[in-house]
Amino acid sequence: MTLVERIEEQEAVGDDGYRRIRTDIVFGRLRPGQKLRLEGLKEEYGVSVSTLREILNRLAAEGFVLAEGRRGFEVASVSVENLKELAELRLVLETHALGVSFANADVEWEGRVVSAHHKLASTDRLMENGLGELEQWKRYDGEFHQALISNCGSRTLLEMHALVFDKYFRYQMVAFSYRGSEPAEQHKALLEAALKRDASTATATLRTHVNNCVEHALATASLK
Repeated sequence: MTLVERIEEQEAVGDDGYRRIRTDIVFGRLRPGQKLRLEGLKEEYGVSVSTLREILNRLAAEGFVLAEGRRGFEVASVSVENLKELAELRLVLETHALGVSFANADVEWEGRVVSAHHKLASTDRLMENGLGELEQWKRYDGEFHQALISNCGSRTLLEMHALVFDKYFRYQMVAFSYRGSEPAEQHKALLEAALKRDASTATATLRTHVNNCVEHALATASLK
């Protein structure tokens, strides 16, 4: 194997390790405040200690991990104040992107939105009957919201929204529980507004949707 091939292989392993650790933080498998010990992570994710340090520093820059100098790393904590900040930032980004995406709407965008909602609605029904998996439901929830803004025309906006959404998403996995039929009704209202290109109704529905999630979390979770 050439030097270039070895470097490319190491980069691939590092990228895979980054995605896996980040996903485990977002989905709550690595809990807020949990110490991230390099030797344990090395065995769990099959990544070298030096690569792990790079991954964890990258995640620290994104706000998912806290770097404590010589004391190592731990998963970023959660708090009421941070949840409220993330919810408001998500609304600022997503409502702006909704308006632009609706204005740029085309058949391909409409197809993405309808397809994403179909998967989410099917999972909603399973959740209501106690048959669905929370992780899958939340994944489809994210895909639907991302589809709604996918025609905003700005890669920077989409990347910024994706980062904020994942941080907010982590609270959904750590602190939220299934809220019954209300989210499904709001998702349906968002779909109908999208098909009508009604940005005003979509924005109002989205704000109610997010604020209700936050209220639910504060009422049912032990956040500090």
